[in-house]
Amino acid sequence: MNQFIKFVFIGASLIGASGAAIAQQKLISAESEIAFISKQLGVPVSGKFKKFDAEVSFDPKKPEAAKVNFTVDLLSTDIGNSETETELKKPGWFNSAKVPAATFQSSSVKALGAGKFEFTGKLGMKGISQSVVVPITVTQSGGKSRVVGSFNLKRLDFKIGDGDWNDVSLVANEVVVNVNLALTGIPPL
Repeated sequence: MNQFIKFVFIGASLIGASGAAIAQQKLISAESEIAFISKQLGVPVSGKFKKFDAEVSFDPKKPEAAKVNFTVDLLSTDIGNSETETELKKPGWFNSAKVPAATFQSSSVKALGAGKFEFTGKLGMKGISQSVVVPITVTQSGGKSRVVGSFNLKRLDFKIGDGDWNDVSLVANEVVVNVNLALTGIPPL
C-alpha cells in the first residue's frame, strides 16, 4: 500500500474529526468491492480491483463537512484473464508501473434525501485529473453501513487505451465504475 496515491471517492477506512472517530470508522475490505464494466467490440467486459483504501470523514447528518480520499491500486486489476491484465499495466493503458494508483478526492457532498448523497470531487489517473460526480446510497443494519454507488467515466479523458486502442468501436470510451463498500462507525442516518 506504500505505493498508493490518495484517491478520494466513496470510501473505506473512515477518518473523523477526532482521534476517537478514526479508531471507530473502518472499511470492511472482505465485504467491499470496486468493479468496472467496459465494452470490447460491443461485448461487456467486467473486472474489479483487489486492493483499495480510503480515508473518510462522513456524518450523514452533516454531509457538507464530509471528506473522502480514496486510492485504488491499479496493479491489482482482476478481469479473469492474465494476458489482458498484463496488457492493462502497459503505458498505453494504466501505465501502472509508473503511476500505480488512481485517486479520488472529494470537494463537496450533497444530501439528496432517503439515504442518498452526491459526492463531487477529482478523479486522478495517469497524472490526469477530471471532475466527477458519484451518487451513492447508504443503508445501515447491525452496526454496519453499506455504501453503494456508480458513475461513468470516459477512458480517453485519462489516456487509457491510448494509441492503437483509441478506436472506440473496438473498446468503448465509456466505463461504468461500481462501488459497494461495507463500513463501520458511520453515525446513524
